[in-house]
Amino acid sequence: MPQILIDHSPGIDFDATAFAKEVHQLIPEVIDTATADCKTLVRPAATHLVSDGSSGEAVVLVEIKILAGRSVEARSELSVRVTDLLRSHIRVPAAFCVQVSELERETYVFVHHAGH
Repeated sequence: MPQILIDHSPGIDFDATAFAKEVHQLIPEVIDTATADCKTLVRPAATHLVSDGSSGEAVVLVEIKILAGRSVEARSELSVRVTDLLRSHIRVPAAFCVQVSELERETYVFVHHAGH
């Protein structure tokens, strides 16, 4: 179930695939889910801006969407651990954040579509 969205500055020296694989391994350590259920989209931005642009910092934004019902403590631990993982992957000055958000179970639908 977990959906991981990684938005990052263009041209940043960041192996988002390696990072995502590590996130997929980390999530089941914190919440009740399986690595096989994790899905990630990496979206390099066309442009970015931090403050007035003078710092030259890169930006990495990670959102992890999980089904509702996990404790605040578990969601907080997941945020902290993914932030620590980002620190180990980003080697340039950067502004980054991690947000864990919940999806309502009653309105969430996921389908493996086999195509036509």
